[in-house]
Amino acid sequence: MRRVNRTTVFTLCITLVALLAAGFAAQHFRLFERTWFQISQMWHPANPDAINLGDYRAVMQGKVIEGLEDDVSALTFDPLRKSLFTVTNKKAELIELSLDGRVLRRIALVGFGDAEAVEFIGENTYVITDERQQRLIKVKVDDNTRVLDARDAEQLTLGINQSGNKGFEGLAYDSVGKRLFVAKERDPMLIYEVRGFPQANPQQPYATHVVSNPRRDARLFVRDLSSLQFDERTGHLLALSDESKLLLELGLDGQPISTLSLKKGKHGLTRSVPQAEGVAMDDEGTIYVVSEPNLFYVFKKPAL
Repeated sequence: MRRVNRTTVFTLCITLVALLAAGFAAQHFRLFERTWFQISQMWHPANPDAINLGDYRAVMQGKVIEGLEDDVSALTFDPLRKSLFTVTNKKAELIELSLDGRVLRRIALVGFGDAEAVEFIGENTYVITDERQQRLIKVKVDDNTRVLDARDAEQLTLGINQSGNKGFEGLAYDSVGKRLFVAKERDPMLIYEVRGFPQANPQQPYATHVVSNPRRDARLFVRDLSSLQFDERTGHLLALSDESKLLLELGLDGQPISTLSLKKGKHGLTRSVPQAEGVAMDDEGTIYVVSEPNLFYVFKKPAL
């Protein structure tokens, strides 16, 4: 019987280690699930009742948001003002942006801690998250607002699955169902549904309900969650992932419906989006994305 050559054994061991490492990496970055979804999409026609992210193309990319010292995080569209709002968290500010990425107004945030997300929920009304303390803070903003103090605002502290700066990274609001969707970034990655905040009637006692579905969210083939957007026309969620460089359209059962890759060469992008932190959609279906270091992107469907 021949003896196995030591070099052959060594080569086999190296090959096995490399295969195991590749397998772990693929699982870590959810490549198996993502690849399977992309293959399955080839056999299914586009859903006319969905957003269909695959149809979108970048019409503005990498525009620098001028005049800010700190990086922006999160994004929301105000359908009444026809403008966007974002936040910064080092020098905490609420920033109003035009639809082409120009700074229109800067509002100082006092006592908001680590402000990470902002969401329009009604006329002159927004919710801002404090990531580390897991606070939801309702604020009122009119044309004359220049400073907001958290002490004057209605607040809700959840304090669930706390993990430092891997807390509340995204917000979305369903105005018909009166519910907030709150994204926990990772460890674990979760999407909470919050009902009863803000209060519809301040005279009534609080009746807040928080629902999560870890089993559903564990199936998401992204590494983290940076931002959310609820589309009331379809009832679907958009979930943005910085690490996976991906925007996902999700049914409320958590099933992926379509994707928009933020990598170079995809959807008309000449360069990859470096660190996507916020997504918003306006009332015409245009998608806006902000990325560190303060870059602005616009995606639209081609005209028919």
